[in-house]
Amino acid sequence: MLKRVKKMLYRSLESKEVTYKKLQDILRKDENAILLDVRSKQEFKEGHLENAINIPLYDLEQHLECLPDKNCTIVVYCASGHRSKQAKEKLESLMYQNIYQLKDGLDGM
Repeated sequence: MLKRVKKMLYRSLESKEVTYKKLQDILRKDENAILLDVRSKQEFKEGHLENAINIPLYDLEQHLECLPDKNCTIVVYCASGHRSKQAKEKLESLMYQNIYQLKDGLDGM
């Protein structure tokens, strides 16, 4: 059982999925970190995490100027984790280095 738990933890770190608690640690330690909500503008208006910026997944490439540089820490989130995973992969393909994803999105909190 312990072996399985360690393997699951390793896989989570490898994919850079973070829990809400880890997200809070990242934001506390890195004052320049960006919290990026990739849900629709309407979903964002209905509620979002404090200090998050909203760039919907489908607009991400058109609004990269909102992200300061490719070495900044960015934590992406959405409702369930599906869109944030796509956003993370897109940003990584564009050579952004420190991209994390909120595990299971807002639904997992």
